[in-house]
Amino acid sequence: HRARSQPPTPQRPTAAMAEDIQVKEVKDLTRIERIGAHSHIRGLGLDDALEARPVSQGMVGQCAARKAAGVITRMIKQGQIAGRAVLIGGQPGTGKTAIAMGMAKTLGEETPFAMMAASEIFSLELSKTEALTQAFRKAIGVRIKEETEIIEGEVVEIQIDRPATAGAAAKSGKLTLKTTEMETIYDLGTKMIESLTKEKVSAGDVIAIDKAVGKITRLGRSFARSRDYDAMGPQTKFVQCPEGELQKRKEVVHVVTLHEIDVINSRQQGFLALFSGDTGEIRPEVREQINQKVAEWREEGKAEVVPGVLFIDEVHMLDIECFSYLNRALESDMAPILVVATNRGITRIRGTNYKSPHGIPIDLLDRLLIISTTAYTERELRLILDIRCEEEDVEMSDDAKELLTKIGAETSLRYAIHLITAAHLVCMRRKGAEVDIEDISKVYSLFVDVKRSAQFLMEYQEQFMFSEIEGGDAGGAPDAMES
Repeated sequence: HRARSQPPTPQRPTAAMAEDIQVKEVKDLTRIERIGAHSHIRGLGLDDALEARPVSQGMVGQCAARKAAGVITRMIKQGQIAGRAVLIGGQPGTGKTAIAMGMAKTLGEETPFAMMAASEIFSLELSKTEALTQAFRKAIGVRIKEETEIIEGEVVEIQIDRPATAGAAAKSGKLTLKTTEMETIYDLGTKMIESLTKEKVSAGDVIAIDKAVGKITRLGRSFARSRDYDAMGPQTKFVQCPEGELQKRKEVVHVVTLHEIDVINSRQQGFLALFSGDTGEIRPEVREQINQKVAEWREEGKAEVVPGVLFIDEVHMLDIECFSYLNRALESDMAPILVVATNRGITRIRGTNYKSPHGIPIDLLDRLLIISTTAYTERELRLILDIRCEEEDVEMSDDAKELLTKIGAETSLRYAIHLITAAHLVCMRRKGAEVDIEDISKVYSLFVDVKRSAQFLMEYQEQFMFSEIEGGDAGGAPDAMES
């Protein structure tokens, strides 16, 4: 005699449940609506022939630079070439970081893309070369293929025998699974019973059990049980009863970065160090062993290396030691594609007294493919401001947009973009439907741009501290500060 499992009695949704659902929805909306400086960028805006569309995927203008970035992206996707370096150079506010973000979006989730600012590597905990090595290894992915055995079927019955007194004996039970062609009864141990209880598995559910780790996944509810009772939640998913054998072999692909493998193998607490951020210095011996292991996996066909992209912004902030390290690191066969950006002209190389274009030594410049960005025209500024208004959900009249475009052309694009939300707040204060010229004028007078600020300082510089332009009474303090 076997006890048949009864379908659970439908519960009425309580007020607490409704409140819980509401809270979840609010959280999701908040996550989606966070607006960043480059949140409007969805890709590089290129067609199949790598020709840049004038306005596409949030990108405007810079057609030559975007086309060049598209060629680099195509090269990265093929995954054949490692250790190439690209420099995006141009004046401030010409979309260098935007192009890098577009490259990241175009490459997708599968290709590792590590972003950092050059000043991040100057830390008291890590040496400069260690910080750069970690950044390099974050940008190299390893696609590991694993074959696992899974049991997939529809639950016919779960029979759990609980001992009369707690702790007297371990729980035991039987699980009956079926496919369209066969039915089998499995004996259950304590751990599997706990997993089934935790997943709330009942008769009529279609489940998958990973034999290697014993993980149970609920795939959904069987179509055969869809008319059992009508009190179903809207999230209930119905699936077909699996066909063929109960036991199947399945290939699973994981993509991990070399840095993650380094951290897991170099720390006592293993992968928990990834969440705490306490990676510290990783010994070269550990990295060598990992490189050997990855090379073995490649030969056996278990894994393949995915060279990703390392993007270093404000690269002129690196010093001569870092540049010499980059020279060596790019020659490695495990190097990612390096993309660097800078807004400097001919300036001093940090750590030396020599000047060089972009503040980068000539020998490293020789290895770089250089993409230059140009200043935006007024028409392009207008299109960018249109996109930002839409992204920030601000209604603005055409006259106000024209005025904002002129402000952007005379001052800077970033200053004009900052005024959008400020003007919107002023408009809301006067209960207006859309931002008008007077709102723009109000915020323009409230927040000064760099030129007006510098002019103000020139006029009133004697009232500020340490403001001597030409020597003065400071007793050589400016010289001391310069040295």
